Amino acid sequence: MPTFKYEAVSGGDGGTGVIEATDRAAAVRQLTAQGLLPRKVEAVRAGSAASAAAHFRRASMSKTELAALVRELATGVNAGLPIVAALRTVARQGRKPAQKVMLERIITDVERGKSMAEAMRGIGRPFSELLINLVHAGEIAGRLGEVLTQAAVLLERDVKLRRSMASALVYPAMLAAVVVIAVVIVVTVIVPQVLSAVAGVVTEATLPLPTRIVLGVADFTRGWWWLVLLAIAGGMFLWARMRRTPGPRLAIDRALIKTPVLGNVLRDVAVARFTRTFGTLAGAGLPVLTALRVTRGTLGNAALEQVIDDTCDAVSHGKTLADPLEDSGMFPPMFVQIVAMGERSGKLDEMLMDAAAAFEDKTEQTIKLFNQVLPPLLIMAMAPIVVLIIAAVILPLIELQQSLGT
Repeated sequence: MPTFKYEAVSGGDGGTGVIEATDRAAAVRQLTAQGLLPRKVEAVRAGSAASAAAHFRRASMSKTELAALVRELATGVNAGLPIVAALRTVARQGRKPAQKVMLERIITDVERGKSMAEAMRGIGRPFSELLINLVHAGEIAGRLGEVLTQAAVLLERDVKLRRSMASALVYPAMLAAVVVIAVVIVVTVIVPQVLSAVAGVVTEATLPLPTRIVLGVADFTRGWWWLVLLAIAGGMFLWARMRRTPGPRLAIDRALIKTPVLGNVLRDVAVARFTRTFGTLAGAGLPVLTALRVTRGTLGNAALEQVIDDTCDAVSHGKTLADPLEDSGMFPPMFVQIVAMGERSGKLDEMLMDAAAAFEDKTEQTIKLFNQVLPPLLIMAMAPIVVLIIAAVILPLIELQQSLGT
């Protein structure tokens, strides 16, 4: 079907977009029916249409932008605007060109009779399965505005949690980078220069073991630096490959979740996100199994995801949610107790939403503790290397002093 680009007026505001119609007159009629006053309607050439399609495929949206979009859409729907009018209002709020094209595609699909969830599923990213299922549930229940508000809160909380994790890792990462760079400079530049002073007095064969180790590392690094870089790149590639392979990823994630400090952070973050997401989906009216399967993708840990798979199997065979979660030993006892009480009372979604804030507060405390504990752990890990370097420098100087004294 031909595509037309238009410029139109609606309520005194100008707007542009694209629309598909059988001909120009049909495009004008569609725009008029939408309450728009067309100023300019022209056919898009085949090459331009292909370019626009490619431009649409390149549309991207950060999680922060997506949360803002859903919040604005929820505000419009709760204010009483029809969904198409709300979408058009959101599209005019300073969106990037590619995002405007994406929203126009959704508007066109909705006008043709599709639900908004179906239109979002046709777009794919940045709309996740979680958001699409929430919108679908809201449309079926006639509570789209309420569910969009819940989705906006969920996305905003997720953005906040990710920012907390990122900020917690900045200082330790910078500290580790500075320490590694300092050690490399000391070993490859400073230590050889210092030890050159004793080269004529103390032979290489009589150098202390720490000194020989440091000099050997320095010589290897200077002569084979390209091999060191290649090994680092190969290690990063192997790690990424293992993270994409189900078996190795499961083993790695199991080890990570059992790591002392880091494991607590990963588990608390996953449980906080899981609690709010599962509660939001259940509150929106999705069946428990559907809500579990959708929420599974928010955990970010293969070991925890396997627990949810086992839980889905158990629930489908008539068992409760709490039993397989408790048997796994992966989820905190408090979370298991809340799920059990929610099932018995028939208020699982309400209890999960009430508990979500408490788990998120606990997550923030865990992240703060992680940020306080990690730097000293890094320093303790680097301490043996520092001691080795100091010994490599001081021991030959002591031997030099003793030889000069005799």
